[in-house]
Amino acid sequence: MEPQNIHYLKGDATSPIGKGPRIIAHICNDIGGWGKGFVLALSKKWKAPEQEYRAWHAEGKDFALGAIQMIEVAPEIWVANRIAQHKVRSQNGVPPIRYDALEKALGQLALFALEHKAEVHGPRMGAGLAGGDWEKIEALLLKNLCQTGIKVFIYDFMP
Repeated sequence: MEPQNIHYLKGDATSPIGKGPRIIAHICNDIGGWGKGFVLALSKKWKAPEQEYRAWHAEGKDFALGAIQMIEVAPEIWVANRIAQHKVRSQNGVPPIRYDALEKALGQLALFALEHKAEVHGPRMGAGLAGGDWEKIEALLLKNLCQTGIKVFIYDFMP
């Protein structure tokens, strides 16, 4: 597959453009918290991503940094709950994002996307409440998704 670049758009990542298989990717924390940031938009549109995330946390099985959970919310549209944030606040100046966990989750996301011939859509995942450096996150997206030929669309929200 030919490497792709990231496509930047203005719009709502919960309404991904195009047709065919699409994955809405975002990051979650490792403490079971769901209630701020992009997840609010997801919950407003679909109940399943939050319900499945909370059930996953309660069960505890495979709920850890770097893990991923795929929830089909519509025909050929999935939400990828990826655990790449440790707690919810900076500790000793270290933001909650964990780049190694994000990369591990991206590897799993890439396998799912390739298997389903899906594009990946999302907000600037990890660069908001998680406190991540977008340049580092962008490099991980390019390396783990775009270099394998997966199309990636990043949305800057415009109401």
